[in-house]
Amino acid sequence: MTARILVVDDIRTNIKVLEAKLTSEYYEVISASSGPEALEAAVNLKPDLILLDVMMPGMDGFEVCRRLKGDPDTAHIPVIMVTALGDPEDRVQGLSAGADDFLTKPVDDIAMFARVRSLLRVKLMLDELRMRERTSASLGVISPPVPSLDEDYAAAQILLVEDNPRDQLRLQRMIEGQFRTEMTADGLEALHRARQVEYDSVVVSLGLQNPDGLRLCSQFRTTEETRNVPILLLVGPDDQKQLVKGLEIGVTDYVVRPIDRNEFIARLRAQVRRKRYQDRLRLHYQQSMEMAVTDPLTGLYNRRYMASHLATLLAQSASQHGTAVAILDLDYFKKVNDTHGHPVGDEVLREVGNRIVRNIRGIDMACRFGGEEFVVLMPDTDLESSEVVANRLLQAIGGKPVTTRAGDLTVTCSIGCTSSQGGDTADSLLKRADDAMYEAKNGGRNRIIYRTAS
Repeated sequence: MTARILVVDDIRTNIKVLEAKLTSEYYEVISASSGPEALEAAVNLKPDLILLDVMMPGMDGFEVCRRLKGDPDTAHIPVIMVTALGDPEDRVQGLSAGADDFLTKPVDDIAMFARVRSLLRVKLMLDELRMRERTSASLGVISPPVPSLDEDYAAAQILLVEDNPRDQLRLQRMIEGQFRTEMTADGLEALHRARQVEYDSVVVSLGLQNPDGLRLCSQFRTTEETRNVPILLLVGPDDQKQLVKGLEIGVTDYVVRPIDRNEFIARLRAQVRRKRYQDRLRLHYQQSMEMAVTDPLTGLYNRRYMASHLATLLAQSASQHGTAVAILDLDYFKKVNDTHGHPVGDEVLREVGNRIVRNIRGIDMACRFGGEEFVVLMPDTDLESSEVVANRLLQAIGGKPVTTRAGDLTVTCSIGCTSSQGGDTADSLLKRADDAMYEAKNGGRNRIIYRTAS
């Protein structure tokens, strides 16, 4: 997987060294020699990952990282801070500024490339969700979320998987009061729990025995319900080979023993932030899809989705009964709007939509066709069987006044009903039901007309 990587360092020699290493792995490399230059390059050149030096004159790497994560245009770009500073306090400061990882010079090439590939995989997935978000936003459906460093971490649910009793106690004490935590010594039990509860992060000890830590991580990644949960791996200082393997199979972060409490909390918070951003992207996408196929006033499916669904029903129907269609049009609805105003008219439409949903079968689908017209699709239903649903709808809509801010209003409807025959298309079926509906209106309204194919 190739990618564009921005290398930021005020020493040209350091840039050249990293550039040579990254280019040998077929990455495209761009560079910046100062904080302001890096911020400009991140916006204009859109790198997939940033390797950021900490010790730079003027604006140091911590400030650059904070600004990157505070800008909606660059907040999603993974940042690996590279520095000669090795103190835990420096790592915590970098992670708190939004960095995704912290590598100490001299950088180990194997560890660096494993971390780069891991972060790029995550970004690739997030980019796909962000692209869908942008499409929805361009259509005016929904505005995309922005990653934030300001989260409520106290409600985050963390699952700790450690089978050493002393380490269990030590881990719990470290993050007590910071998150909502659960502990288990059994890897299979952890997997079972994670399939039932959506954790914000799972902490796995590499030394786990049942099963071993890496195998448990791979099981998390191959199980549908747990595929996207962040995994933080606890490793020893000599476990580099296993760590690289862990990053390859989908571990999202790691902490090296002996564990520094502040770094442990900072890394967990980073995982929680990413998980919540990822969840918000998915939720907003689902909402945008729902909004794209539903009518915003009534919550029923819209005309476009109904037409597509009807075409699918007709193409896939193996039933001898066919598909029945009922078109409902509210009688004299224009008078409601003219007399009481459109807000009252909207209240009527919402209530009519609710009554339709309450009085159709589970297999039926209701949609708002446009204006005061509604359509009900009835799969596996012949014309005779559709009479039960149509009569129930006529009574449900006209049999009880609609309560509005203007008082109780009596509303009736005219219904045209038909059922598909061989050779029918969605257009021909809707046309026949529409003709029947107009016949009901011309015949006195508040009635049903059934029409068969000629």
